[in-house]
Amino acid sequence: MPVQTLAATRRQFLAGSIAAASGLCVPTAATEESSAWKPRYMLASCMYGTFSIEEILQQIEPAGAEAVDIWPKVHGNQREQLSEMGEQAFAQLLEKYQTQIGCLTQYPLGPFGLQQEMQLAARLGAKTLVTGARGPKGLKGTEEKAAVREFVKQLEPHLAVAREAGVTLAIENHANSLIESPDSIRWLAEFSPGPELQIAFAPYHLMQDTELLCGLLRECHHRTAVFYAWQHGMGCHQKLPKEQELLQMPGRGELDFAPIWKTLRQVNFLGWTEIFMHPVPRGIPILPTAGEVTEEINRARAYLAGLNG
Repeated sequence: MPVQTLAATRRQFLAGSIAAASGLCVPTAATEESSAWKPRYMLASCMYGTFSIEEILQQIEPAGAEAVDIWPKVHGNQREQLSEMGEQAFAQLLEKYQTQIGCLTQYPLGPFGLQQEMQLAARLGAKTLVTGARGPKGLKGTEEKAAVREFVKQLEPHLAVAREAGVTLAIENHANSLIESPDSIRWLAEFSPGPELQIAFAPYHLMQDTELLCGLLRECHHRTAVFYAWQHGMGCHQKLPKEQELLQMPGRGELDFAPIWKTLRQVNFLGWTEIFMHPVPRGIPILPTAGEVTEEINRARAYLAGLNG
């Protein structure tokens, strides 16, 4: 069966969720329906290290997720596995487990090297690609604003491909990059020409200040494609005892997600939510077995579900 046919069948099966899961988020205001808001969870393949794609797809339903986010080396190797098995075999696995691919995360290629990935995403039914920014670092004020404007201008031919493919390019606010500070996030949202350029919002890389985080989400939710339920904890660059490494997860570290969750509900956030952390070293699962990884994700999900909206 052709890949496009498989993707269409999968879309029929997931018609209800895909109607909301276009990935091309548009501005939304708080409405009466906001009280019924539910996060749309996506499962990051890198949480499982280099486990097989099929083993990870089996975890999507138990983890309460709608879709998978496929990561490449060094964080995982599922993107390489996809290339090895081919699009047809991958689409058949999605069909077998009645799920979808929500995102391709691709830091190695960068924002200017994703045109072929955009076409792949379109063929497989994915609507989002996540990567980092390129440009000068450590700027402030008008220099930073000008650099963000120039970055968006340089992206124009790539965003044209994204529009044609029907996908969103989401830039993570990553440490030591152009899109790092709160102001740079605001400017990226401001200069974005449309829903094809959005933000992958990572609290880990920002001050662990709920007022700041909530303010940014209120300002930029209409240009946010992915929200990482991820806090700094004790960091992710130095090897720590596992209980300290897991402080990045919601409900374990000091960051109070209740105001953040309330803000997401108030703005009726339509993008993906990804419960997330990085292990040390990269490329290993956050816990030894797939079942244990899923159990930890579900612990975090239960914590978030218990927060007052």
